[in-house]
Amino acid sequence: MATTSRTDPLTLEVVDLIGSVVARYHDEYEEAASRHALTGAQARVLGLLSLEATPMRRIAQKLKCEPSNVTGIVDRLEARGLVERRPDPADRRVKIAATTTEGRETARRLRDSLHFAREPLAELSAEERTVLRDLLRRMLGEPPAA
Repeated sequence: MATTSRTDPLTLEVVDLIGSVVARYHDEYEEAASRHALTGAQARVLGLLSLEATPMRRIAQKLKCEPSNVTGIVDRLEARGLVERRPDPADRRVKIAATTTEGRETARRLRDSLHFAREPLAELSAEERTVLRDLLRRMLGEPPAA
């Protein structure tokens, strides 16, 4: 089996296309966040928390940033009534952040306004989206979907 050089034309084209997709998604995400008077980082945290209440340290791990950054972001979201801090039922020394009702609604409206990611994906068949998902998970070193 031949190994593919990391600088072969196909690999370079794929890297360039991934970069273009990420840049377009990032731009649209920032625009959508600003329409809700949020920064991109605040919108990402709100989106994560809308899925499940999460310890502050785990939010930092998911966003690949320092816990002190997450503290500031959660402070600002909490001041707007979008997020609240609670003691973790499993370990009361740990604080978890959770969305409020208004925070969940804001996260839903934010997700609904992101068309760039959804519309092109809608052009792919379910089989193509499954292959793409599995390839992206593999590239990220994540286990295959169940």
